[in-house]
Amino acid sequence: MDTIQTRTWHHLPKSEVIELLDTDLDNGLELPEVEDRRERFGPNAITHRQGQGPLVRFLMEFHQPLVYILLAAAVITALLQEWVDSIVIMGVVLVNATIGFVQETKALKAIDALARAMTSEATVMRGGEKTRISSTQLVPGDVVFLQSGDKVPADLRLLACRELQVDESTLTGESVPIEKRIDAIDVDTVLADRRNMVYSSTLVTYGTATGVVVGIGDDTEIGRISELISTAEVLATPLTRKIAHFSGVLLYVILGMAAVTFVIGLLRGESALDMFMAAVALSVGAIPEGLPAAVTITLAIGVGKMAKHNAIIRKLPAVETLGSTTVICSDKTGTLTQNQMTVRAVYATGERLDISGVGYAPDGEILINDAAINLDHHPALIECLKAGLLCNDSAVSLQDDGWKVTGDPTEAALIVSARKAGMSVETMTHANPRLDAIPFESEYQYMATLHDRGSGNAPVAYVKGSVESILPRCDDALGKRNESATLDAYDIHRRVNEMATEGLRVLAFATKELSVRATAIEHADVESGLTFIGLQGMIDPPRPEAVEAVRACQAAGIQVKMITGDHAGTASAIASQIGLVGIRHLSQDSPSSPDAQDDSPTTDHFLTGQMLAELSDEQLHDAVETTSVFARVAPEQKLRLVKALQHRGHVVAMTGDGVNDAPALRRADIGVAMGVTGTEVAKEAADMVLTDDNFSSIESAIEEGREVFDNLIKFITWTLPTNIGEGLVILVAVILGTALPILPVQILWINMTTAVLLGLMLAFEPKEPGIMLRRPRDPASPILSRTLMFRILLVGVLLLIGSFGLFKWELNHGESEAAGRTAAVNVFVFGELFYLFNCRSLTRSMFAIGVFSNPWLLSGVGLMILMQIGFTYLPFMNHAFGSAPIGMTEWYLILGTGFMIYCVVGIEKWLRHRTSKPATSSIGNHACHIR
Repeated sequence: MDTIQTRTWHHLPKSEVIELLDTDLDNGLELPEVEDRRERFGPNAITHRQGQGPLVRFLMEFHQPLVYILLAAAVITALLQEWVDSIVIMGVVLVNATIGFVQETKALKAIDALARAMTSEATVMRGGEKTRISSTQLVPGDVVFLQSGDKVPADLRLLACRELQVDESTLTGESVPIEKRIDAIDVDTVLADRRNMVYSSTLVTYGTATGVVVGIGDDTEIGRISELISTAEVLATPLTRKIAHFSGVLLYVILGMAAVTFVIGLLRGESALDMFMAAVALSVGAIPEGLPAAVTITLAIGVGKMAKHNAIIRKLPAVETLGSTTVICSDKTGTLTQNQMTVRAVYATGERLDISGVGYAPDGEILINDAAINLDHHPALIECLKAGLLCNDSAVSLQDDGWKVTGDPTEAALIVSARKAGMSVETMTHANPRLDAIPFESEYQYMATLHDRGSGNAPVAYVKGSVESILPRCDDALGKRNESATLDAYDIHRRVNEMATEGLRVLAFATKELSVRATAIEHADVESGLTFIGLQGMIDPPRPEAVEAVRACQAAGIQVKMITGDHAGTASAIASQIGLVGIRHLSQDSPSSPDAQDDSPTTDHFLTGQMLAELSDEQLHDAVETTSVFARVAPEQKLRLVKALQHRGHVVAMTGDGVNDAPALRRADIGVAMGVTGTEVAKEAADMVLTDDNFSSIESAIEEGREVFDNLIKFITWTLPTNIGEGLVILVAVILGTALPILPVQILWINMTTAVLLGLMLAFEPKEPGIMLRRPRDPASPILSRTLMFRILLVGVLLLIGSFGLFKWELNHGESEAAGRTAAVNVFVFGELFYLFNCRSLTRSMFAIGVFSNPWLLSGVGLMILMQIGFTYLPFMNHAFGSAPIGMTEWYLILGTGFMIYCVVGIEKWLRHRTSKPATSSIGNHACHIR
């Protein structure tokens, strides 16, 4: 055996598999051969791929234009011997870098979690002896034995199995355990349908099997997912991309203004040292030192709010990314659905009956035409439900955290439907004790149990299984009064198709009396002569809150797409129930097998994994826009779908819980893992974890994300006029050849104190009405609209006029430069204070949103006023910042300037409201222009 790289083991007969792997089914591999293969193929473990070291990753956190500006500010203030300001600025930089480093380190743990997921033990045959070893010691060709409860230790081709069922949900997304068989299957069969294969890290839920190792370590399906995770590009979020672009532009603007200031001063004959200090003052003034802190704190506040909505954020920028989302790719099972199989319909004696209630709680009624029935009038229905309860190996019990299932979810649903009819499991099993059973086998597609009815009655057999296996064995049917009736096979198939159209998994039930002396049951006993009892159709129903959440997302212009490993028919039926697609229809001559129907839906809104494989990248880019349901998809196809949507310019949120979801979670703009059912691999790869696995929590988080972005835009719109005004004051002073109206240390005082006490209070601004009625922001649009840029420049010029004018007024009235600069500083602070109330809403007045709706802001305003009084009148503050006391006349002028700024901006907003269309006057639509 030279290689194990073939991916078609499922296509080969088991004799050829054994021959190619050069192994022995009875004796396994000899120990010398094991050692030889371990040297050739290595251990059964995923290779750890070395990435950037922690020091490099930490230093990369400083590789951003805005951080360059802040580092320059820290160096400049240190050169000016303003040590406190330099330390504060460096503290801001270090805090932001540390947060980013910690979050990225958590994200890179995904592969380590994957490696841990593979660690287990395995029972193998070696040298003719059965032994228990660590799964890491397995080699290709090892013969492995599996039983219920085992974690599959490697990729195995099954050689023998008995009633084997494997939970592959973490790998394929299939919502129920898969029944396995050993026959060779078609080479093009997708991963989820390879019934003769079991894969590393999946779980055996029932039965036993023998298999041969065909893939270990990196060569397993899990190993391929590890490769996808490690190579999946982690994209910058919309916020980080826009902030980076904005910071780059700001960097060049600041350097340009500083250079112009320096050159103009030299041309006027000023000394180079004085002009250098003026250029430094302009640079310090133009730098928005509070912006990184504001971004971090605003995002952190959003994290706290989202936690209340069962959404735990692992990476801070993910908060804003949610608000930018244009497409949500959601898993089906447990996210959009209850993850609890529920019988919804019963067919007995020619009647269709519906069962209300969802999940495993026995709360619900049996209905005809939405009206509750009298069970005494439907003995045949009782017999059908009784058959489902007795021909059953599972159990449902009430525990502290709710109803729990032991065994198969499908069988649990049958128990619950019987309990809704008032049947007690204990009473029924006591009155009809089981004598014998034929376990379900994929070869026969049915299960049968034999029960003693006591009092000399003949024992009765109950049989459940697929319609194809049960119906041919039936000679008659059970009538309405438990009498023998003619079997109407056509009507039964019609009912099966009707249920399958609704996405229901359909089971058929039959019964037969055996001889009085019978104590055991064989396949021959149920080969013919059965009496058909009825059908039960079940589904994992959608969450009611998910239906509302999907509707809210669609109203917000967010597309919702279902990406699942389940069958297309089931997925399409759920999609139609939650409003993703129209009602799906099946032709009357479609096969009656639920699985067969699942693979042949006729809706135009779905694509299966096999269909995706046949599409080119260009075709897929078009298909993802119009397709709402993707079923039976492989892990690499989920990743491909995310990339296709991103190619179309979408901001993609991807949900998932399994190992198979991890590459797509890592690549998506926002990866959302399930906290209850999710694997550690999925959680480590994700940006956000839902503690309740509920789609509605995503919708709530998106709403919070939009609020976070709104508040960030409000902060940027508020803070930039100050920086522009400060820079312009220095530039105008140099051009006019006058003393600087504000000094560098005073600029730092303005920027740092107002950012903390005023600007950050906008982070607590409550969300505005209609926030989820907006269209998503265009990811390609700038962070600030032309409207806001005009407003920023307008306020910046007003601050320039007010501060420079009052500074010159003070000098002309014989006041000192210190007093003039104190007045100029207060113009900036109180101008910002009044403008802050304009920024609480970018389209409406503060009276429209409530003057007292943000108490944090009012507290910040009060503290800022006290700080400015101290700045102006306290001697030690006068000494530290070069300020001086001023009189009441100056305060009237200062407050008048601030009030003028408030009024001018208010009038500008009112005029825009009057001239804009009615639709764009709302906060929601206007927000589309401030993207």
